[in-house]
Amino acid sequence: MYILSIVTITTGVCFLAYFAVILCYAGPSASAAWIWAASGLYLLGTGVLARRCAVSGEWHHKGIWITAFAAAAAFLAIFCFFALKVGGGMAARPEENLEYLVVLGAQVKGDRPSRALKKRLDTALAYGNTHPDVRFVLSGGQGTGEDISEAECMYRYLKDCGIPDERLLLEDTSTTTLENLKNSDALYDLKNRRVGIVTNNFHIARSLMLAGQSGYTRVSGIPAPIETVMLPHYFVREVIAIAYYTFKRM
Repeated sequence: MYILSIVTITTGVCFLAYFAVILCYAGPSASAAWIWAASGLYLLGTGVLARRCAVSGEWHHKGIWITAFAAAAAFLAIFCFFALKVGGGMAARPEENLEYLVVLGAQVKGDRPSRALKKRLDTALAYGNTHPDVRFVLSGGQGTGEDISEAECMYRYLKDCGIPDERLLLEDTSTTTLENLKNSDALYDLKNRRVGIVTNNFHIARSLMLAGQSGYTRVSGIPAPIETVMLPHYFVREVIAIAYYTFKRM
């Protein structure tokens, strides 16, 4: 038990350290960064309590830390199940001869794409350059701190890269992944088309799940890379999101 408590304390400290890294790299606006702080404090507190019991031999808190460890173990089991789904999405490979690419929006900084959005656009561009008949559905509204809509930002970027207007279709009202898919279909009748969803690799599994729920019948994922330092955060956040949507539908 003493060794387990040390491992738990160390893990908690690592989570708190990664929380600090996220704040330094992405700033305090990083979505759901609190997960690492909350988990780190939980593990740290559980480990300290278990260590005190092991060292002092005072087991009157035994029920507390056993419950805490059991809760952590149950969460880990559920996490691993959904993590396999996220990992499977990250390994997706684009199908050939798609008719449309739905490029999901991400944060725009002023009127310029964020790093995550630029990687999505470069991935879509690479596919579009080798498949000259595919059309791009650029999906994303205007959020806080954005001077233009995400769709407009994507349009300007791809236009500057040489993609002609007739291949660029805009959907500029959506604010969530589900709205991206539903609104794009409402405008361009995509459900029975051969569609590729372009988004960052960690986001592919949830996007395909929501596409299926929205009635898309011939859809595949085209994963774009993400910065290595942020991948653990986005991966964990995405696992929790998929679990939430799955349990919500039960």
